[in-house]
Amino acid sequence: MTDHPTTLPAHARVWVYAADRALNDEEAKSTVDAAGAFVAGWAAHGNQLLAEARLLHQRFLIIVVDEQQAGASGCSIDASVHFVKSLGTQLGVDFFNRMVFHYRNASGDIVTLPRAEFKQAYGEGLITGSTFVFDPLVKTLGELADGFEKPLAESWHRRMV
Repeated sequence: MTDHPTTLPAHARVWVYAADRALNDEEAKSTVDAAGAFVAGWAAHGNQLLAEARLLHQRFLIIVVDEQQAGASGCSIDASVHFVKSLGTQLGVDFFNRMVFHYRNASGDIVTLPRAEFKQAYGEGLITGSTFVFDPLVKTLGELADGFEKPLAESWHRRMV
């Protein structure tokens, strides 16, 4: 699943795994296929989880679960982390580097930079308070829809510059 409407409710829990680079078309397709297969069989204590996976902007792997149907347990969350780590190893991508930031440049392209370069770009005026950044810390599908992409001045990212 890529950018598509979801059947899950706004309160559904979200995990955002941000790649340290954009995936090419072949990598994106294999990511979507693998993530779809993973969530189709994802269970917690023998209960099938009502879950979806999607890939946004060829770099954000999103896993969503409606915990009102069945809650994700520690073991099931560990399984998802193991899946994403394994996928990253296969692709040569780091989905767990929290010191890499993603923003939309003046041309509308998404740029990924390590924290030091992000801070430098801000100092040089390439990034400003009105630059849109992506927040991988959103917790629900509603937050993903309404607050995943927001101006730097309204984001926790502002503390990093």
